[in-house]
Amino acid sequence: MGSESLSENSALTFNFALLPDGVSEGVRIVFDSDGVITTVTTGVRGPYDGYFALPGMPNAHSHAFQRALAGYGEQRFGDDSFWSWREAMYRLAAGVGPDDMFVIARRAFDDMLAAGFTAVGEFHYLHHKPDGSPGPEMGQAVKAAADESGIRLALLPVYYETGGFDEPVHPQQKRFVHDSVDSFLRLMEQLPASGIALHSLRAVPYERLDELINGVTAQLGNCPIHIHVSEQKTEVDSCRKHFGKTPIALLDDATELNERWNLVHATHATETELETVHSRNACIVLCPLTEAYLGDGIFSGIRFLQDNGRVAVGSDSNARIDAAEEVRWLEYGQRLRNQRRAQLSDDRGLGIPLWSRLAQAGGHAIGETVGTLETGSFADVVVLGDKVSPLAGPGNESFVDAWIVGGDRSNIEAVYIGGKRRVERGHIDGTDANRSEFSECVRRLLQE
Repeated sequence: MGSESLSENSALTFNFALLPDGVSEGVRIVFDSDGVITTVTTGVRGPYDGYFALPGMPNAHSHAFQRALAGYGEQRFGDDSFWSWREAMYRLAAGVGPDDMFVIARRAFDDMLAAGFTAVGEFHYLHHKPDGSPGPEMGQAVKAAADESGIRLALLPVYYETGGFDEPVHPQQKRFVHDSVDSFLRLMEQLPASGIALHSLRAVPYERLDELINGVTAQLGNCPIHIHVSEQKTEVDSCRKHFGKTPIALLDDATELNERWNLVHATHATETELETVHSRNACIVLCPLTEAYLGDGIFSGIRFLQDNGRVAVGSDSNARIDAAEEVRWLEYGQRLRNQRRAQLSDDRGLGIPLWSRLAQAGGHAIGETVGTLETGSFADVVVLGDKVSPLAGPGNESFVDAWIVGGDRSNIEAVYIGGKRRVERGHIDGTDANRSEFSECVRRLLQE
């Protein structure tokens, strides 16, 4: 297993696979030396390389360094909220150097692969070194970690300028901040960026948006654009106070929303704002586990979702990394909010339509040809076995439903990136040593 070289054309064959038009039996996927699928054939007899193949799930929103924060900041202090958690995050961020970033990001990326995420959009804002000196080293460490792990990386450097709406930068935020668009664009030139992320409207003055977008577009073309928006009620209330409108309404007034835009969270978006997002063909990136972890609230978007608005998922804070569980809690959140079952299902059930939809939108969100098993896409594949509960028994039409409502990463038998097997029954080569380095790094940063 691992990184064995591929011949000019190689193939994988599965008992069943989720293709763009649904589940097919006896699926053979042929891919070239770059890992790009060249043909997909159905009705093929074995031998098989695995039981049930899904397109790998793109992780459309991640802060890899926060993987080290799991278990910290959980003590209650007064009116605990997202904002008190943020203080714990600042304490971690203050000490992370390039070597630490590599170790933590590699651990996060390994965990993503083992959990069914095969590509990641890394919303990278921990730019400067601990002494405050600028440079590309932190972003380069993220890239090196992804290369070693094998996950497909879309690096999204973040522009961050202010500490809040019309507020100066807080001392804890100085490692994130650029004092001008020009300095940020110079950093972009030194990084293998796939797109741009604007931290939020509270951290990026709205009058700066077009200058940023035009500058990055000149470098990268029509690349993806990501932004945190309407995550917290405090943010929405502050935006109303300063501008007399909500964040998404302000964003739509300030720039041209279109299919390049990916709005992360939108937890407190209004129905009117979601209609605007849908009409502009922008994408909402939901992070159900983190939105629960931080107490953000539940996205109120059943109409947006049922009207086929574009939605992707991400692991965000990386306190818990599990692709199936993100999908599960996207559905369960809507069930709890509306007190009804089967909110995002159709006549095929829950798992097949929802996994397909989120994977396809996630590929678009990070600007990669991933998220589908078809000609022209990368052969990024998650393989489920049929021997471990709850997947020991269901037929192929209810197989993905059983995984989403009752399974987890333990049901994943293998993960392939570009046709190369990176995970086998939860194991990735070198992970024992990686775990040890990660543990030592976390103790040094957060316990000493």
